[in-house]
Amino acid sequence: MIPFLDLKAQYQSIKSEIDAAVLGVLASGQYVLGEEVIRLEQEFADYCNVKHAIAVNTGTSALHLSLLAAGVGPGDEVITVPFTFVATVSAICYTGATPVFVDVEPVTLTMDPAQLEAKITSRTKAIIPVHIYGQMADMDGIMAVADRHGIPVIEDACQAHGARYKGARAGSIGASGCFSFYPGKNLGACGEGGIAVTNSDEQAKTMRMLRDWGQEQRYHHLLKGFNYRMDAIQGAILRVKLRHLEAWTEARRSHGRRYSSLLAGSHHLRTPVEAAERRHVYHVYAIRSHDRDGLQRVLTAEGIPSGLHYPIPVHLQKAHADLGYQVGDFPISEAAAREVLSLPIYPEMPVQHVDQVAAALEYAYVS
Repeated sequence: MIPFLDLKAQYQSIKSEIDAAVLGVLASGQYVLGEEVIRLEQEFADYCNVKHAIAVNTGTSALHLSLLAAGVGPGDEVITVPFTFVATVSAICYTGATPVFVDVEPVTLTMDPAQLEAKITSRTKAIIPVHIYGQMADMDGIMAVADRHGIPVIEDACQAHGARYKGARAGSIGASGCFSFYPGKNLGACGEGGIAVTNSDEQAKTMRMLRDWGQEQRYHHLLKGFNYRMDAIQGAILRVKLRHLEAWTEARRSHGRRYSSLLAGSHHLRTPVEAAERRHVYHVYAIRSHDRDGLQRVLTAEGIPSGLHYPIPVHLQKAHADLGYQVGDFPISEAAAREVLSLPIYPEMPVQHVDQVAAALEYAYVS
């Protein structure tokens, strides 16, 4: 059996470091925020080449606070894409604003800047491109439109730790960037976690207050805030893992290149494309096939798990039926939802397993 993801293998590879970090927190008696979280924030901000990082309890919370810090509220509109995990859109709804969708590009499956300007109204208060699967969106095209209208861009980088666009780290180009530390992410906690990054002193200050009940100092609540604080154990674990992130990213990229090489001759599959001047970090290695479901059945029979990220675009989810969208409104997103299949990929994955998965895909079309 080839695992889709093996978090136990990652833990075993750095067990002594993780165990020491966790025991250090337990001995300190400081279990929420504290020194470990402060150091994580400093180190992650340095990693992203930004001034501030604000650690929170989930990536969704990071998106929510970034929107609030940008001044988004009831009656406003926020533009994003429908081909994303639902959390992107939920965070917009939390503020009382209305999500407005634009379709994605057919190759990278990221926000299509050419469709952006037509959706901007006097109510548009933010734009959220999603760096899906670990590849950044066309930030030049998106920032050009946003700057022309004076609208802040919030990067949803929850799948893109360490990704780059023309040398700039994910999260460092827009007004803020948001990351998830869910366990399966490229940089994952041993539980929930998230972080927002920004170069704005004002937005950083607002987000720090909002995550901790709106207080600037103990029992002085200046804003109506939330309990979005990060646990100290997660902060300590993430500090250890951050030191390994670049090596893990290169392992993911190596597996991605091998998949692409082995599958290059297939007339039935499309492999992911790393766009020019971008560094894809392969949170997900997503192939595309017109017979995606049949292909998945063959892989399952061969003992190979696969994933669907994501089979229903957000504009067609029942939870967001109130937005009034219909089938056919975003054809590129809808085609991707029908065709995309995620293959196993993780840093500790043996190369032989990559070869086995590729061989099984070849078998699927000759059997």
